[in-house]
Amino acid sequence: MNYRVKVWDLPTRLFHWLLVALFGLMWWSAESGLLLWHTRAGVALLVLVLFRLLWGVLGSQTARFSQFVRGPAAILRYLRGEHDGVGHNPLGALMVLALLAALLVQLGLGLFAVDQDSYTFDGPLAKLLDSELAEQVSEWHAAWFNVLLGLVCVHLLAIIGYRVLRRENLVKPMLTGHKEVAQPVAQPAFASPWLALLLLAVVAAVVLGGLALV
Repeated sequence: MNYRVKVWDLPTRLFHWLLVALFGLMWWSAESGLLLWHTRAGVALLVLVLFRLLWGVLGSQTARFSQFVRGPAAILRYLRGEHDGVGHNPLGALMVLALLAALLVQLGLGLFAVDQDSYTFDGPLAKLLDSELAEQVSEWHAAWFNVLLGLVCVHLLAIIGYRVLRRENLVKPMLTGHKEVAQPVAQPAFASPWLALLLLAVVAAVVLGGLALV
């Protein structure tokens, strides 16, 4: 007998799928030379990632970093099959942290990058750097994307691996918010979606307002 438990709240699920959509838009717009849309998607993604960092502190139980980020001992216990949580497992937590950190690096570099082909459209903060340094940052921005893409590939392979080897569907709970578990577990505590909306609005106002002042 399986038990159905709510795992992911709506803000966390929306963050995940908006992240996927914006990442795809940024990739496509960069390859297509649509730098205005590339920058807009980048700023939107920056707002989204900063929101996730706040939600990881103030949000629902399964979204909080303090609930799923664990040390080496927890990872070893998980590898021995002793993990009984319903949110991110200790290995998944490492991937979450790696992806968020890599995204922040990429987005930070993008703010200072310049269009090296036509020099007609630069990042919002590129004017704060001299031209030589801005061009160097642009090269780092392009190179770091390969690191980020590599992490995304590892993430996708892990999802496939869990599905094939462990018969565990990690995608469905992120769509529905619910997960089937073999043993009854305590229902995680969930924060109000209105708090998520407030945090998102504050982050958006700070980011857009800050960029407008530069």
